[in-house]
Amino acid sequence: MIYNKSELYKVKFYTNKVGKSPILEYIDKLNPKEKSKILKYIEFLQANKGRLDKPYSKHIKGKIWELRIGFGKNRYRIFYFIFIKKTIILLHAFLKKTRKTPKPEIKRAEEKYYDVLKNKKIYL
Repeated sequence: MIYNKSELYKVKFYTNKVGKSPILEYIDKLNPKEKSKILKYIEFLQANKGRLDKPYSKHIKGKIWELRIGFGKNRYRIFYFIFIKKTIILLHAFLKKTRKTPKPEIKRAEEKYYDVLKNKKIYL
């Protein structure tokens, strides 16, 4: 795929109050093949300006979307939103084990979303 790098959106990972990124830690714990596929999907999301059609992405609530990555029987999900200055903020990642997206996982993503809005300077 050929695209103009100047139009590339930046991807940033949510960081907690102690400066750690739970998403990066989650991804790092996966086996190399799963990790590689997830990182490729993140690159795909970035190259497409944060907008992918189903089955790759799905709207969850408000400005929060879900990146959907299937690997065998495992269904990984990463919640994200598009922030100012062409930035995609990855909020929360988990392994989906039920048909519906669990409400506690959505709640975690919402809390992180509001934390990003309160601490905008970190993500600019």
